[in-house]
Amino acid sequence: MYSSLKGKHLLNTQDWSVEEIEKLLAVAKRLKQERELDILHDDILRAKTFFMLFFEESTRTRNSFECGVHQLGGNANYLTPEATQIDHGETAKDTIKVLQRYGEGIGIRRTYANGNRYMKDVAKFSDIPVINMQCEDYHPTQALADLLTIKEKFQNYIQNKKFVVSWTYAPNYIRPISMPQSLILLMTRFGMDVTLAHPQEFHMKEDILSQAKQNAKEAGVNFEVKHDMEAAFEDADIVYPKSWGPVVYTDDEQEGLDLIEKYPEWVVDQDKMNLTKDNSLYMHCMPADRDIEVTSEVLDGPNSVIFDEAENRLHINKALMVTTMAGL
Repeated sequence: MYSSLKGKHLLNTQDWSVEEIEKLLAVAKRLKQERELDILHDDILRAKTFFMLFFEESTRTRNSFECGVHQLGGNANYLTPEATQIDHGETAKDTIKVLQRYGEGIGIRRTYANGNRYMKDVAKFSDIPVINMQCEDYHPTQALADLLTIKEKFQNYIQNKKFVVSWTYAPNYIRPISMPQSLILLMTRFGMDVTLAHPQEFHMKEDILSQAKQNAKEAGVNFEVKHDMEAAFEDADIVYPKSWGPVVYTDDEQEGLDLIEKYPEWVVDQDKMNLTKDNSLYMHCMPADRDIEVTSEVLDGPNSVIFDEAENRLHINKALMVTTMAGL
């Protein structure tokens, strides 16, 4: 049934049709149910290897893939540029041409220095599936886990649910825009009315905005941009407040940090959550800056589904490996 996904890359959810994503979600749901029933599925990827190439460290991404491939009976190889010849200048082509002789899939995380272009170079020469574990533009595996979580919480009744992606204040360093961009692209394709909220300087890339608008048009839903956090939160079904840097507005790091400090009021507290619907969801990909960008009252409150979200990274990533590496 899922053989059409075998060998398919995932660099961006736009690369997959709605039908293919629904198939992926169905596999994730099945694998999750089996794990809850203590049913082993450790023969699906037996003797298969998934390479994990990390240009920076990770908690949820690394562990969800590493635990996932183990539960499927396969092996995870953790790679870094420093521990390979990549730091010495080996090309994407030469790296993948060798690794594909050893294993059946590869994930790459590179959120800076043209990470997306590097992944495209790897995929161009790869005969095994290449999974984007986050780049500067996209974080598809997290967005897919978020979609799975929303569908679970609303029993699949998500049509015209108001989904809000909002910037939040979080100081000290410039965070990538891959998360909000992936969210506005994916959720507009699955029947939700999407609102993107941020201060003026923290806008997305124009081509991403255009694609989100087109997605919404094709799905018959609304997509809008607001520059008022409270107005965006009003009557929301799902809020996803997340910090990112003004990387489209400026490439000067100090200017970016100064711009973040202009908007300390863009934080999530219970007063803002009270603007949303009673059964609304608070979501965050984590790590969240506790009591800085969001209060502990909200983070630990009844609307928060952050740990369910984090768990679903495991099930989505297992489903990705099953469908693209085994084709089941």
